[in-house]
Amino acid sequence: MSEALSKLNASVAAALGGDAKSTSTAFGELTITVAREAILDVLTKLRDDPACKFEILIDICGVDYPARANRFDVVYHLLSPRLNQRVRIKLDTNEADAVPSAIPVFPAANWFEREAYDMYGILFSGHPDLRRLLTDYGFQGHPLRKDFPLTGHVEVRYDDEAKRVVYEPVKLAQDFRAFDFESPWEAASYILPGDEKAGGQPPKQ
Repeated sequence: MSEALSKLNASVAAALGGDAKSTSTAFGELTITVAREAILDVLTKLRDDPACKFEILIDICGVDYPARANRFDVVYHLLSPRLNQRVRIKLDTNEADAVPSAIPVFPAANWFEREAYDMYGILFSGHPDLRRLLTDYGFQGHPLRKDFPLTGHVEVRYDDEAKRVVYEPVKLAQDFRAFDFESPWEAASYILPGDEKAGGQPPKQ
């Protein structure tokens, strides 16, 4: 850990006290893991403490680990322009338990939280308008979950007779998931087109 990160780690530890469950460094930045219920206190302390001054919320994003009981990580990135420092705050949650909205501390969290809800289905309690942001109102599911099907649940087309956009179950023109991932040059039991010109022979089985 560099000297700057060591000082930042000490400042954050002093500001947060027992609210920080653990700290680590990744990609040259300090990462703090906190409890879901403590996130507002943590964000407030990091913003207001004179040794931290993390006054700008850069981003809130989600990460999905379907095998875990608390399958989602919610990650907050903060910037201190005065100290030229960045910090990452991380907590875990599930599909049912809401994370306290960060809007009272950072109003810019509004759209970030809506995006996390839309893409992952992460709930935020106290949000004034938690609805989809990037997908349509009739969209089913949350597209950045790792168990979301590649084809989605419905497909959209314009119906010339109805004169409107209609939603229909997905109909695949071809079964593109049935690829043979073996190299055709190794697995084919026949001469591939063009190989006959070079006197190629089918591989022995």
